[in-house]
Amino acid sequence: MADEWGETRRAALKLSGMHCATCSLAVEEALKNDPAVRSARVNLAANTAEVEYDPEKTDLTALERAVVDAGYGVVHAEATLRVGGMVCAMCVQTIEEALRSVPGVTGAQVNLATERAHVVYNPSLVTVREMGDAVEAAGYQYLGLEGELSEEAERAAVEADLADKRRRILVGFGVAIPLMLSMWFPLGVPMHILSWIHLAVATPAFVYVAAPIFRAAWLGLRNRTLNMDVMYAMGIGVAYVASVMGTLGFVLSHEFMFYETALMLAAFLTLGRYLEARAKGRTGQAIRALMNLAPRTATVLRDGAEAEVRIEDVVPGDLVLVRPGERVPVDGEVEEGESFVDESMITGEPVPVAKRAGDDVVGGTINQNSVLRFRAERVGRETVLAQIIALVEQAQGSRPPVQRIADRAVTWFIPVVLAIAIAAFAAWYFLLGATLLFALTALISVLVVACPCALGLATPTAVTVGVGRGAELGVLVRSGEALENAERVTLVAFDKTGTLTRGAPAVTDVLPLGLDRGAVLSLAAAVEANSQHPLALAVVDAAGAEGVPVGEADGFDTLAGRGVSGRVDGREVLVGSRSLLADRGIALPPGADEAARALEEAGKTAVFVGVDGEAAGVIGIEDPVKETTPQAIAALKAMGLSVAMITGDNRRTADAIARRIGIDRVLSEVLPGEKADEVRRLQEAGERVAYVGDGINDAPALATAELGIAIGSGTDVAIESGDVVLIRSDLLDAVAALELGRKVMRRIRQNIFWAFFYNSALIPVAAGVIYPFTGIVFRPEWAAAAMALSSVTVVSLSLLLRTWTPRVRRSPPTDH
Repeated sequence: MADEWGETRRAALKLSGMHCATCSLAVEEALKNDPAVRSARVNLAANTAEVEYDPEKTDLTALERAVVDAGYGVVHAEATLRVGGMVCAMCVQTIEEALRSVPGVTGAQVNLATERAHVVYNPSLVTVREMGDAVEAAGYQYLGLEGELSEEAERAAVEADLADKRRRILVGFGVAIPLMLSMWFPLGVPMHILSWIHLAVATPAFVYVAAPIFRAAWLGLRNRTLNMDVMYAMGIGVAYVASVMGTLGFVLSHEFMFYETALMLAAFLTLGRYLEARAKGRTGQAIRALMNLAPRTATVLRDGAEAEVRIEDVVPGDLVLVRPGERVPVDGEVEEGESFVDESMITGEPVPVAKRAGDDVVGGTINQNSVLRFRAERVGRETVLAQIIALVEQAQGSRPPVQRIADRAVTWFIPVVLAIAIAAFAAWYFLLGATLLFALTALISVLVVACPCALGLATPTAVTVGVGRGAELGVLVRSGEALENAERVTLVAFDKTGTLTRGAPAVTDVLPLGLDRGAVLSLAAAVEANSQHPLALAVVDAAGAEGVPVGEADGFDTLAGRGVSGRVDGREVLVGSRSLLADRGIALPPGADEAARALEEAGKTAVFVGVDGEAAGVIGIEDPVKETTPQAIAALKAMGLSVAMITGDNRRTADAIARRIGIDRVLSEVLPGEKADEVRRLQEAGERVAYVGDGINDAPALATAELGIAIGSGTDVAIESGDVVLIRSDLLDAVAALELGRKVMRRIRQNIFWAFFYNSALIPVAAGVIYPFTGIVFRPEWAAAAMALSSVTVVSLSLLLRTWTPRVRRSPPTDH
């Protein structure tokens, strides 16, 4: 099956018009009906659809048309490009065709008189810079951006929608309440005349307030989709039609006066969607806060002069000027100036960092006290901030496996509710002899009270808010599945170097064995200079610090995680473990092994040096443990988790470090390629493993574990393999990641419970089950109010995650 698919492309569509789980399923179904779509996943909370498709067989326009035909809207990004070099109408046509041919552009209109090109595009597929490149490739000049309208357009669309709902709510309640009062208090008007007054007053308001509901219901039926609007339209439609029939005296009598009920139902339904839309809008505040970190413009030095340009027009190699108080626009390297930069919005570290020539700066951070000039290196989607935003958006759009419960429930929910409503009507009217008025009331109440929206919002709102909160705390979660796996973890395994320790080892001892101290360091450093291992760098740094001359090594070789070898000035030099020297038949002189063991028992790594078949010396290297490591280990134990350390160090060194930081389980002398095998053995023993690491050799173990937690200051390969990425190199954030997983999953289960409880409790009540025992009739107005409350309750519970703080960041962990 996989061979049938060629190269696929992913696109993210921003949607409008969705308000319940059946809406998201309807959009998914509409997209999947296209044979060229490999997968489609809709996030109701974020109002987005992630689509993977074959660009050879379909395009973005066709996908958007499928969404629109299903009755929903697509929110586009818009930009106006300034174009130079146009002279005639053919130029207009050429540029329009060039822009429309760019994947992700759905519309382009060029104005020759103003020399502007208005482009509608999908920002997940194309950038403004790429559109500018297309203009230039067509032979014209791209002169920059007139104005980016995407964020403003989206905000305006949301505000317009909310304002429209507010107007309909005011009209609905403004007319329904007086109508209801006229039914309660005698006005001295005969019933048959009052019913005509109600018809005349209620009809215009009802048409206005209920129009969006009936329109959505019609679109659903036209696309063979039973959505919630179909049920709501049936409920309020039955109430209104019964009222009209009563007024006309056709089949029903004047006692069937549901005008105020029909209008109030429509108003309550609109109120529920208004409150839900406002609450859902707040779930994405974290991602919007991240987006707002990026400045709109940058000051660049071109041809010796300062020029303020749009951020999209900054290219790698530009010399950028940042004044005190300004945000750094893109990532780069400082060339001139010294200043302190506040990086707290990216790293969470409250203390500003000193920057000088040669240091890196990150876009979105704030320059504090002096002018900096830096060379732009990563711009657009390549910046750290853009990658963080992309990671958060990707995670917010994902679904943890627990979502399948709600998805399965939603698929059968509406048919079952329709069956219950019809059964309630038939049972009361035909079997139990109730009045037609009572039976209709039960039918309408069941149709209106049922709400799968709460089920559909239970998971995505919690994931969206939880992932956003994680980003604010410096914990980047790649997917909803990672949150679920974090909750299930039973054992946390740590790499040692750079993870538990600072990753900056230093030489503390040199024990000469036949050569003097300087010669041992010189020969060892000459060979180690060819290696990038942290221990090798420590030896080279020590030689430089002591002013020892370091020669050139020939025939350098790495020996499978045990050390290195080479020839220095014609002498054969080995630098590595005790076993490396033993394999080469090199014996240690009396007392040397005991001295090395003493170093190891102090938590240091003993590096042995052999020269021309003789032991030449032992070098003691210590990598300091991070300050927060013991606290993090204690916190994990307080959470009931087992903790293990996987290291290439020998048993004595590993045990000494483990004792110091509180780890009981140690897997020592593990070669780099064997870490993943050790994780597998732990899994085979029944553990669900989270692996925390930062290096290239950690990537397989990160990918093998149920949950891979990558240290953000580590290598790109490790970060790419992690399910969770920690922006800071602080292990308390690893604890926070596991706490976040537990918290979000607990909130998802609470949401799902309340959604199920609400429906399972109120649908029977609406059907009249408790009436024989209590005499209480569940009025349709109450049903509508309860329905509105259910979705708002679920979203509000999810929003509580915005203020959550991990326990490990609140107070010192305890062992109880």
